Amino acid sequence: MKAKKYGKGYKTPPKKLVVLISGTGSNMTSILTACTNNRINGKVVAVISSNAEAKGLITAKNHGIDTYVFSKKEYGDARDTEMVKVISRYQPDFVILAGYLGIITKPLLDAYPMRIINIHPALLPKHGGKNYFGLNVHRAVIEAGDKKSGPTVHFVDEGTDTGPIINQQKVEVKKNDTPEILQKRVLKAEHKLFVKTIRQLCNGKTGARKIYHYYRRKRR
Repeated sequence: MKAKKYGKGYKTPPKKLVVLISGTGSNMTSILTACTNNRINGKVVAVISSNAEAKGLITAKNHGIDTYVFSKKEYGDARDTEMVKVISRYQPDFVILAGYLGIITKPLLDAYPMRIINIHPALLPKHGGKNYFGLNVHRAVIEAGDKKSGPTVHFVDEGTDTGPIINQQKVEVKKNDTPEILQKRVLKAEHKLFVKTIRQLCNGKTGARKIYHYYRRKRR
């Protein structure tokens, strides 16, 4: 009996991905395109935004993906608890933060331990944590005189930008860079690195090893 094939050359069913956004969702679009083109053995099953005006919601709807809005103003401290109720319907393998500006709290972390993935626009552990988002990150890189910057993909834990690092990609910081110029250059690298990492995770090549070493360090 022949083994069942899924997608182009895949022998396992696609992983289910729920993506969280707050704005244009350009990283979400890169992941969605890669899934559609069979570069990732995954499927975006739902998109959740913290902002009702996020342009990424339009992109998701145009692809026939279920969308939801959970604003901090409407849900307050109960937001993640309510989000879990919706996310659990889809039984996702991974929850992907693609430009999501909300702080992930205990209800969501407990529901999907070491299965929430974030991308940060700097080489963590430098320039991470509270208030390090958007242009603030790139401004800090330039002011620090760093020669290299670039995105970091990491698992999300109870801290802010402190979870185990999965992948990084270095990007040159040029002499005449402004925060805006550097942001554009890093964003291009983000799109490539995020797709690469999600592909690895969906193929089971990265996650288990990182999780193992993370918990090993925690026990010491």
